[in-house]
Amino acid sequence: MHRMTPTQARHTRRAVLQSAIDAGARCATADPDLFFRTDAEPQITWQARRAEAIRVCTGCPVRAACEELALRNGDGNTRVDDMVRGGLSGTQLAVARTAQADRLAAAVDADRDTERRELRDLTVLVQNEVTSGLDKRQDGTRLSPARAQTEQNQLVGLLTARINEIRTARRARTGWGVAA
Repeated sequence: MHRMTPTQARHTRRAVLQSAIDAGARCATADPDLFFRTDAEPQITWQARRAEAIRVCTGCPVRAACEELALRNGDGNTRVDDMVRGGLSGTQLAVARTAQADRLAAAVDADRDTERRELRDLTVLVQNEVTSGLDKRQDGTRLSPARAQTEQNQLVGLLTARINEIRTARRARTGWGVAA
């Protein structure tokens, strides 16, 4: 398994982080209860289990991905030491989250970037439409070549108009203004 660095994890989207964790986390074979403090567990017992959990995380190839995902999820609490994620205790996660609040907010926003997905999907639709045959509709009926070309041009025009609309809005939000 390829080891993910903290820098790589910070620039990776949530779905990829989760996939990396699912595919290569060392904790997958460990007892899940090792990473969470139970109710009314004595502090001394939890400290020993927490140390063991951190040892499991230390050599994990996706530790950075796990830590990044925990930070984005808001895991950890400054008042209660009750978990380990990505090799950090819950209190350490809370402190890191506070220190990196601006970066984490931007990462969470990027994870929610549905416009980017819509742009990708629309681009694929345009490519598929442009390369598709003109002689048949989806229902199987045949069209004259002129009529088929007209319908295809209309659909491609609608799709590209939506692409341009999304791009213009994104540029305006990021301060690009109107392109020359």
